[in-house]
Amino acid sequence: MSKTTRRAIFLDRDGTLNVDTGYVHRAEDWRWLPGVPEALARFRAAGWLLVVVSNQSGIARGMFDPAQLHALERWVDAQLAPLGAAPDAWYHCPHLPEVTGPCQCRKPAPGMLLRAAEAMNIDLTASWMIGDRMRDARAGLAAGCRAVLLRSGWGEREAAEARKQLPHTPVLPDLAAACAYILAREQ
Repeated sequence: MSKTTRRAIFLDRDGTLNVDTGYVHRAEDWRWLPGVPEALARFRAAGWLLVVVSNQSGIARGMFDPAQLHALERWVDAQLAPLGAAPDAWYHCPHLPEVTGPCQCRKPAPGMLLRAAEAMNIDLTASWMIGDRMRDARAGLAAGCRAVLLRSGWGEREAAEARKQLPHTPVLPDLAAACAYILAREQ
């Protein structure tokens, strides 16, 4: 990694940071998964950028608008700020192919990660993508990152198939376990 590039932890949102109750877009519906704020603080203390990359098809479905999503992101930032763990950036894909047509940002496409890497000077080969769906891992791998699949959220349902299709991608219980795994390999 050169001095001009940085490394990042790319994070899916629903099922990775918060309980995936479906189209979460209001603070009153947000429920942290256990250990998430502390894991984010550990990553930050170790010098990692934190970048959330999330499919948000609720926008294309007309369930909420970008302003509501941004208000939730600001609320999450405020919750994490006392720990020094607020994300450095939030990226979302507002598309749903059957409604808006195809795009390059909806995971498993790597578009959000590539945009973030360019905007923030991130070395993708020194970075990790963490999520609870195989599409998260696939997006990270397609961008050149290493990936971790979490059993939280959808990961429990996708773990067996992930072991077959993505045999070099570790499957771990939650973000705290992923944090310990990554920090042990990167220190």
